[in-house]
Amino acid sequence: MASLLLRKLLSRNISPFQLAGFVLANLFGMTIVLTSVQFYTDVLPLFTGNDSFLKPGQVIIAKQVSALRTISGAPPVFKSDEIDALRRQPFIQSVGTFTPSLYHVMATIGGDALGMQMTTEMFFESVPDDYLDIDLTKWHRNHPDGDTIPIVLPRTYLNLYNFGFAGNRGLPTISEGLVGIINIHLLLTGTHGKCRLTGKVVDFSRRLNTILIPQSFMESLNARLCPGIPAPPSRLILQVNNPADERIADYLQANGYDTESNDADASRTAGFLKLVILLVMGVGVLITALSFYVLLLSIFLLLQKHTEKIDSLMLIGYAPHTIARFYDALSLVANIVILALSLALTLLLRNYYLPHFGELYPSYTPSALFLTLLTGIVLFVVISVFNYLSIRRKVIAVWKMHTQ
Repeated sequence: MASLLLRKLLSRNISPFQLAGFVLANLFGMTIVLTSVQFYTDVLPLFTGNDSFLKPGQVIIAKQVSALRTISGAPPVFKSDEIDALRRQPFIQSVGTFTPSLYHVMATIGGDALGMQMTTEMFFESVPDDYLDIDLTKWHRNHPDGDTIPIVLPRTYLNLYNFGFAGNRGLPTISEGLVGIINIHLLLTGTHGKCRLTGKVVDFSRRLNTILIPQSFMESLNARLCPGIPAPPSRLILQVNNPADERIADYLQANGYDTESNDADASRTAGFLKLVILLVMGVGVLITALSFYVLLLSIFLLLQKHTEKIDSLMLIGYAPHTIARFYDALSLVANIVILALSLALTLLLRNYYLPHFGELYPSYTPSALFLTLLTGIVLFVVISVFNYLSIRRKVIAVWKMHTQ
């Protein structure tokens, strides 16, 4: 009963408009912070996923093919010391090699069921998985010693067939899904025999302009059909900090290397988006900090306004911590409401932008809410503890001032 009377007495002069203003300001700041954190975790796969269309930092290089090299017959391949020199450069994170097939490849596509059949010579290359821009779950379903090889084609190949070759010859166009169900009959011929395998196109690459098979398949087939023959790479794929770095262009030009791709625009786009996210998060943190300050200022003004009342309560036997408990509960309830509403608004905003990610990135999988929830809880705990200590300090200061 005494605590109820105390709450009624202390809450009589609290302005609901002042409290609502704090809640709205705090809600706005907390929502910006949580939405920024969730947006960052959701957009991260667009930058770091293997099949990310925004993943920057890869440059493909090859040696320049000059007339002297053509006359001399020297193959344009990279030696081990040249690769090691590239790895030592400060602007290069890692170096991957294109491993070529040492055997001849004859591919037959189609048949009576498809209404056409084409046979052509082709080639295979492989790169380490870290440099692929595809969904790797489709890449390792088969064993290297099996009869089926997963294949990745450049997306430009399919576009050239559909919009160039097929249209001029009255042939049907082929979708990506249809290509995935067509069997490619392969005849591989090496120095130590032949073998017949079946190829399956599992994905299409946007960046790598070559026909790829897994690295494990390439090593197994080269050792099986062409044992003892070295396979020096004619192309390298570089993982760099910034493709627009002038030092990269200078080094490649000085060593006679050509680039086959330029990710400078993608790198700038990725950097710009990251900067925007950081700026938005900074604004949210600033607004949240200001709203917390408004709360403390409101409580301090309220305590100052009720100094005589608090002094009287203490004189009749109420301890400072008993009086402070009311204001602690007030700020705690306000923070709980703000956290719950902020999480709800964050989910609403997330439901708005997630469909757009799916349109841009077909294999996109939304991230979990764990980091956002953890951020909200951490902010709630930090703010509540800070409010608790500040209120106690202010109440004790009022009590000391009137006891002197």
